[in-house]
Amino acid sequence: MTPSDASHNRWSDLDRPPLNVPALRRGLLRPDGLWSTLDVVDTTGSTNSDLAGRAAGLTEGAVLVAEEQTAGRGRLDRTWTAPARSGLFFSVYLTPGAVPVQRWGWLPLLTGVAVAAGLARSAGVDTALKWPNDVLVTIEGEERKTGGILAERAGDGVVIGIGLNVSLRADELPAPTAASLALAGAVSTDRETLLRGVLRSLEQWYGKWRAADGDAAASGLQEAYVAGCATLGRTVRAQLPGDRTLTGEAVAIDGDGRLVLSTGDGLQEPVSAGDIVHLRGAAGGLT
Repeated sequence: MTPSDASHNRWSDLDRPPLNVPALRRGLLRPDGLWSTLDVVDTTGSTNSDLAGRAAGLTEGAVLVAEEQTAGRGRLDRTWTAPARSGLFFSVYLTPGAVPVQRWGWLPLLTGVAVAAGLARSAGVDTALKWPNDVLVTIEGEERKTGGILAERAGDGVVIGIGLNVSLRADELPAPTAASLALAGAVSTDRETLLRGVLRSLEQWYGKWRAADGDAAASGLQEAYVAGCATLGRTVRAQLPGDRTLTGEAVAIDGDGRLVLSTGDGLQEPVSAGDIVHLRGAAGGLT
């Protein structure tokens, strides 16, 4: 085997073994459960794009996992790449059905709550949520991003993509503000354990939310998100559509999942979409 061949061998990095697909299916696919199919591909551009392209033929609960993503997407068309098998890169397809469409905006926040809860149980890592879609860990007093969430309408439902840095070493991080679960002291970096934990947590929270017809307060989702949100209580800068910028204190998450900012003129303004920068203050650092 040549060095080039070894670099493409699924077992070339023994610290990063491939996922055991039959075991994952046995553990996650149940007749009465949410997850209906689970597929793993060695490499793809974007699991979100792949599922969205097949949305018309999907049943709810389809899960697509990639051992490597070459064109993973975050918000604002940012790219998300990492070494093969160094993280979890997957998308799920959900069809909330009877839930009013105006409440579907809670789905990325719901996913954040589910990811945080799943990682707490399976990795033993405390995470925080940066509105609307980042998963943060704290390393040496500094907040750093270890994961992201991207939700997109597709067909009759929503494709939700989740990317988590699991075993990245310091010299592999894409930016100084990034982190991995390993660097945050995770008690487990077994990707199968983490994937099962996150998907089971997502199934539980999605079930509660749907049972409450998407009411974030009645399902407990709004309270859970507020409790885990690192953005609240901070002075932030919101970079809004149309090149508008708003600075203020993040004081609440309203019933529609919007971030409410208290500005210098005493007004409170809800933000439904935008890029949020945590300014220096509460937990240190600029993120």
